[in-house]
Amino acid sequence: MMNKENYKKTPFNEPFICNRADPYIYTLSDEVHPPRRDMSYRMPFECTLSDEVRPPRRDMHYGMPPGYRHTDHTYYFTASVPEYDRIILRKASNIKDLACAEEKVLWRKHDTGKQSIHIWAPEIHYLWGEWFIYYAAGDIDDIWAIRPYILRCKGSDPFEDEWEEMGQMKAAEEDDFSFRDFSLDATVMEHKGDYYYIWAEKTGVGKKISNLYIAKLQAPNRLSTVQKLLTTPDYEWERVGFWVNEGPAVLKHEGKIFLTYSASETGSAYCMGMLTISEDEDLLDPNNWSKSRIPILRTDEEKGIFGPGHNSFVKSEDGKKDLCVFHARCYDEIQGDPLYDPNRHTMIIEVIWDEKDDPVFQFENKL
Repeated sequence: MMNKENYKKTPFNEPFICNRADPYIYTLSDEVHPPRRDMSYRMPFECTLSDEVRPPRRDMHYGMPPGYRHTDHTYYFTASVPEYDRIILRKASNIKDLACAEEKVLWRKHDTGKQSIHIWAPEIHYLWGEWFIYYAAGDIDDIWAIRPYILRCKGSDPFEDEWEEMGQMKAAEEDDFSFRDFSLDATVMEHKGDYYYIWAEKTGVGKKISNLYIAKLQAPNRLSTVQKLLTTPDYEWERVGFWVNEGPAVLKHEGKIFLTYSASETGSAYCMGMLTISEDEDLLDPNNWSKSRIPILRTDEEKGIFGPGHNSFVKSEDGKKDLCVFHARCYDEIQGDPLYDPNRHTMIIEVIWDEKDDPVFQFENKL
């Protein structure tokens, strides 16, 4: 057993960024976006901070052509901070410079009520010609009432411009189940002109079970289809401490879509699994997805990496390499709830592709 005062330093467990969990790196370089299909979310909505109703913005352009291309060539980094009290952002022209880049606070938790505790797993996305951050938050009077929320950037520069709240994510009109219980870890993917929202949500009684669900997006803050169950904790390695599938991340390669996720409690048992589907299949049909029977990344005591998980993917600067960004600890002995141990650090490895064009995840390929 190793703890925070006594652990082994190895070439594999040196953090990329210390004390940043649920890491997410995003770049717009050469990314193609679908057209704006539904701008109804621009109607006035209640501002959670002051109950002020704001009029629609008059300075926005609605005529973005189909399949427009946005090139930014900036890398953005966000993650959960140990205090779980704010959303941060870094930016740099290359990935390695994110490690020492300025970190700016974009938003802080409320003092009371909803969004007042457990600010978790932010992701920044450029959708429908605007910047959004998806994140989860709880209520200080009911700390496990975790729900998904959205921020929208009021300008074109996500690092310098002001952000505003859009409130809680909304289910489709005919969906009576989504976001009614503990819901978090949302990500957004584009596929053939549509955006898809993938998230974790608990169901059942007692300790409950955390599953992964998928639906199409109608607008940045609303689903257009009912939820479809993608995966539930089937195997023993997904059921240590808690029965958990969470933290989805999407990787595309040679006609396949890979969806990685994290499983089990957040200590050394935390690990990563994977689903796979052909890009020509219907993503909303759970029968089209196949599930790996063993973890794709898990604790390696010899290398000093414990509980790797909650990853994201990003392309290298030359666009030729796929990088897996994840968090892990350097020790396994934790006092109390591992959720409140602050030493989950951001790490990066390169994804290697085998002869079947399936991804291989190895700590030896550390960035």
